[in-house]
Amino acid sequence: MSWASQQICAVDVVDARIAGPADVPELVRVINAAYVVEQFFVDGDRTNAAHIRDRMTRPSSWFLAIDDPRTSGRLAACVWVEARDERGYFGMLAVDPGQQGRGFGRLLIAAVENHCRAAGCRFLDISVVNLRSELPAFYRQFGYAPYGTAPFDPVRSIRPAHLVLMTKPLINLWNSNRDS
Repeated sequence: MSWASQQICAVDVVDARIAGPADVPELVRVINAAYVVEQFFVDGDRTNAAHIRDRMTRPSSWFLAIDDPRTSGRLAACVWVEARDERGYFGMLAVDPGQQGRGFGRLLIAAVENHCRAAGCRFLDISVVNLRSELPAFYRQFGYAPYGTAPFDPVRSIRPAHLVLMTKPLINLWNSNRDS
């Protein structure tokens, strides 16, 4: 049997779960490993344990995580999510570089959308740095569309950059019934 046929298809065998305080070291590891690709415009790591713990303690905020199906105690992927009234927001979508291409990112995006719908969100937002030119097209395939820009953290940036704001309706916009 070839390696390709032995690979695990994420959407067939795993589910996202809400991460807890014990997951903080793995959340930091996965996020920082996945965001190494941003070193050409960002100085330093993407996050640290204090930053993750701070986000975990915010009301209506959580990290979703996918356990590595091959290695106990390790995460394969994670994402931060926050419900903000009728709008949800997600960021720091991260898949361990050794796990990329197996559907974990797709699974997390679906889990984020489901969690936000359950929290009463009507829209879901994400912001991506314009220098990561592949990201708007990636999120467009899931129904996200750009609607504006915002400043990028100048303290961490080593190149001029801005955020591209993207959104997706989680409801049928043509149906005025809120329960749709």
